[in-house]
Amino acid sequence: MQDLVLVPGLVCDEAVWTHQLAHLGDVARMTVPPVAAGTTMAQMAADALAQAPERFALAGFSMGGYVAMEMLRQAPQRITRLVLLDTSARPDTAEKSAWRERVIATCENGGYAQVIEDMLPILLHADRQHDPLTDFVRAMGKRVGAEVYVQRQRAMMTRRDGRDLLRASDIPVRAIMGRQDGMSTYEAHAEIAELAPRGRFSVIEDCGHMCPIERPQAATALLRDWLAD
Repeated sequence: MQDLVLVPGLVCDEAVWTHQLAHLGDVARMTVPPVAAGTTMAQMAADALAQAPERFALAGFSMGGYVAMEMLRQAPQRITRLVLLDTSARPDTAEKSAWRERVIATCENGGYAQVIEDMLPILLHADRQHDPLTDFVRAMGKRVGAEVYVQRQRAMMTRRDGRDLLRASDIPVRAIMGRQDGMSTYEAHAEIAELAPRGRFSVIEDCGHMCPIERPQAATALLRDWLAD
C-alpha cells in the first residue's frame, strides 16, 4: 500500500478529493494538506512536506499542481510518482499575474463572494453552470475564505518554472486535464508529459477545469492507473 498526498486547488479544501478519498483506500493511504499557510510557493510546499509521510506519491490539482512541483524541487528523494491535474509547469504570465493582483484587491475590499461567482464559469464545464456542483464549489470557496484565498494567490505569483524538474525526473509523471478546461491548456499538459522521461498524458472528455469533482469516476480511474504505473 502506497502513501498518497493529494494537494487541493485554489478555491478548494479536501472536499475536492471526496471521490478519490472514498475509492482509492484499497491501494493508498491518503492525506490532504490544507495548504493554508505561507505567502510564497516555497513556504506552502515546505508546510505540506512537513505534514507528509517520509516517501509518498503526490497528486496536485490546479494550484495544488504548483505546490506539488515545488515539493518535488525541495524533496525529490521523498516523492515516488507525480500526477498533475489541470495545471501547468510554467510560471505565471504577466497577464495572469495582473489578474491575480486585481482579484486580490477585490477580495481586500470585501468582494470575495463576487470573485468566486466570477470564477465559476471558468472553473466548470458549460453544462454544469446551473447544477448542484456550483453550490458545492461555492461552499468550498466559503470554507477556504478570503484570507487564505489571497495568501494562495500571492504564493502562486512567486512560483518558479518547473520544466527543469520534469526533464530531470526519473519517476512516473502523469498529466490529466478536462477537455474543456477554462483555466489551463492542452498544450501545457502535453508539455508536462513530453518533458518528463516517464511522462504520460490523459484527457477527460466533457469536463471542465475541476475534473476530480466534475468527472470523479474518470479521475479516480486514471489515478488508480497512475498508482500502478
